[in-house]
Amino acid sequence: MFTGLVQRLGRVLSFRRGVLVLEMHWEDLTTGESVAVNGACLTVNERGRFDVVKETMRKTNLGDLRPGARVNLERALRPADRIGGHFVQGHVDVTGVVRENGSLLRVEVEPVWATGLVPKGSVAVDGVSLTVVDVGRDCFTCALIPHTRKHTTLGRRRPNERVNLEFDILGKYVQKRSRITPEFLRQAGYLE
Repeated sequence: MFTGLVQRLGRVLSFRRGVLVLEMHWEDLTTGESVAVNGACLTVNERGRFDVVKETMRKTNLGDLRPGARVNLERALRPADRIGGHFVQGHVDVTGVVRENGSLLRVEVEPVWATGLVPKGSVAVDGVSLTVVDVGRDCFTCALIPHTRKHTTLGRRRPNERVNLEFDILGKYVQKRSRITPEFLRQAGYLE
């Protein structure tokens, strides 16, 4: 579990045969620890090395990374940590496409995914916890404060670049629950 507050930027050293090697400058990382890389939860194989499985490659923008690319990094949440963002699992739902990037970040997404967003709700974009400003049929906007633009990769994102999106877990449960009808509950044996 993560909070979506990026702790530092890393740099891609190499990415071959499903092994991502990052320059991170965390001396105390241990094998088996979880780290969100652009919002995707990866397990440390050994210091700075992560195995990236096909499902992660399919669902995220990690396959777009090249040596020298910067990535957002966050270590897993400890029980005593402050939660300044929102609950982020590191399980990327889908990628979106940057359409505008200034004081507002506008991201295009398939319409089915836009239905899970609400103004003033939360979304993680490349692992960064952001508040949704507005939602359209196939896009949404988030305000980027100067700190976020400077200390994450979002300030460097260009139009047409893909970004990883993880929608708010609470919103996903509410959306799923809204599909549960009394008829469904009767068929499942919960109502007589």
